[in-house]
Amino acid sequence: MTETTPSDGTPEAYEPAASSVPPAPAPAPAPDPEPGARAALGRLRTEVGKAVVGQDQVVTGLVIALLCRGHVLLEGVPGVAKTLLVRALAAALDVDTKRVQFTPDLMPGDVTGSLVYDARTGAFSFRAGPVFTNLLLADEINRTPPKTQSALLEAMEERQVTVDGEPRRLPDPFLVIATQNPVEYEGTYPLPEAQLDRFMLKLPVVLPDRASEAEVVRRHASGFDPRDLAAAGVGPVAGIGDLEQARAAAARVALSEDVVGYIVDICRATREAPSVSLGVSPRGATALMATSRAWAWMRGREYVSPDDVKALAGWTLSHRIQVRAEAELEGVTATSVLTSVLSTVPVPR
Repeated sequence: MTETTPSDGTPEAYEPAASSVPPAPAPAPAPDPEPGARAALGRLRTEVGKAVVGQDQVVTGLVIALLCRGHVLLEGVPGVAKTLLVRALAAALDVDTKRVQFTPDLMPGDVTGSLVYDARTGAFSFRAGPVFTNLLLADEINRTPPKTQSALLEAMEERQVTVDGEPRRLPDPFLVIATQNPVEYEGTYPLPEAQLDRFMLKLPVVLPDRASEAEVVRRHASGFDPRDLAAAGVGPVAGIGDLEQARAAAARVALSEDVVGYIVDICRATREAPSVSLGVSPRGATALMATSRAWAWMRGREYVSPDDVKALAGWTLSHRIQVRAEAELEGVTATSVLTSVLSTVPVPR
């Protein structure tokens, strides 16, 4: 199977035989009512490209997540720049960012914060954890027990954490980007379905093609240090104001009743598939609506088409589908289920 990565990182209709989200032709020129916001996102993608080669599709997915206020799960084998992608995005976006290395001994309070006794005053005070940031990198999230993983559930859904019975609001924007290794299972804990459902997108970080890998080697030979992004020229090129303008513009993209029905029919069909034990939830349907809308705006259109829905279905829905154990033994996967659903659900005209 050959992976192809386009220069602009654009997805097209979902065809797992080619890749999770295969490339599409560059969008046709269109009137641009939000040139500032669109230009800022373009600069953001270009800036990340200074540090990471051959992952344009993943960068596109991260930008879509920023537009939709959604969280992202990056999955890939070691050495494909998952962590570097997030660090480069944080460096290019002028927001506060923190990193948590998830380990087996990590406790919930290490993420959310806890009450600390002050001997001088004789009172307890709250010490905020790293979750109080704009962009949280949860590195190797599946290496910590479910108890600690669940500490993120409230933060991801409610944008707040509750410590000692008191809810505390998180900054806005707030985004979790988690990484995990799909091939190493020793010392790891599968993510609970409830937590998987809170990730808007699951992006596969694949091995680069030969040309991209050669460029990676050339950059390192020329002195590139992934630990020093400033030396590589990666710096803030967009801020919260640009992001808010882009989000407002994406929210104005028209969504017809036919397309709404198409999204709902796709999600309901995953629940009715005989090989599926858990299909896409209504949260997944709203996520697909949001990502399709953001993608339509990024392509310069003022309406969502069925092709937009198909293009984002793989990233948005595949991790929400649980296949029955007996079906897995027969080779059925969430990807194959989704492929079948997309080929059978009638497309609105």
